Amino acid sequence: MELLSVNAGRRTAVDYTSSPTGRTAIDKRPVRGPVLVTAPGAKGVGGSGVAGDEIGDLRHHGGTDQAVYAYAREDLDAWERTLGRPLPDGTFGENLTTSGVDVNGARIGERWRIGSDLVLEVTSGRIPCRTFQGHLGETGWVKRFTGERAPGAYLRVIEPGEIRAGDAITIVHRPEHEVTVALQFRAITTETSLLPRLLAAGDALHPETAERARAYVARQAAQDLVG
Repeated sequence: MELLSVNAGRRTAVDYTSSPTGRTAIDKRPVRGPVLVTAPGAKGVGGSGVAGDEIGDLRHHGGTDQAVYAYAREDLDAWERTLGRPLPDGTFGENLTTSGVDVNGARIGERWRIGSDLVLEVTSGRIPCRTFQGHLGETGWVKRFTGERAPGAYLRVIEPGEIRAGDAITIVHRPEHEVTVALQFRAITTETSLLPRLLAAGDALHPETAERARAYVARQAAQDLVG
């Protein structure tokens, strides 16, 4: 398992983003290492955990639980075949392009060591948005991406460190539950009946997802009492 590239982007004005600033940094490109990765702070205040990487819309991106976004080269290759166009590392806005890692099969709370020092923890899958669709220029992209159920993973920083392309990726902790990135993504997009299952991931679950899951359980319990 290997880190193929570390990718970063700068905010640029575009006409397809819903960001209040009118700018996005989704167009990320590989950067030469080493690159420092640290916890950026709370969502809405903290941006990317990757040094030199910017966030266009702090309402929805960045922060402690979305400090780093990883996508597998294998999934990019599959999309290249489907779309019939090259998709260089960073095209999906990912900070880390990986090889040999089952990113979508990773469990919430799973921890990866990259290089000698950095430790990251999987929190959730990525939700496609208008900016992502505009960046790729693919009609109906949000629906197509959602249907593929290969969202890539957001991660929080457990131990900061410097990384570079070519670093080994090692899974240092894999929880016993079965809540994967792909399952979490399905639950919050197309199969909300799966939401209760996500709570098995405990505190590792992205706080916003946990809140949705608990609210769903509470609604179901209330309906059962009435019915």
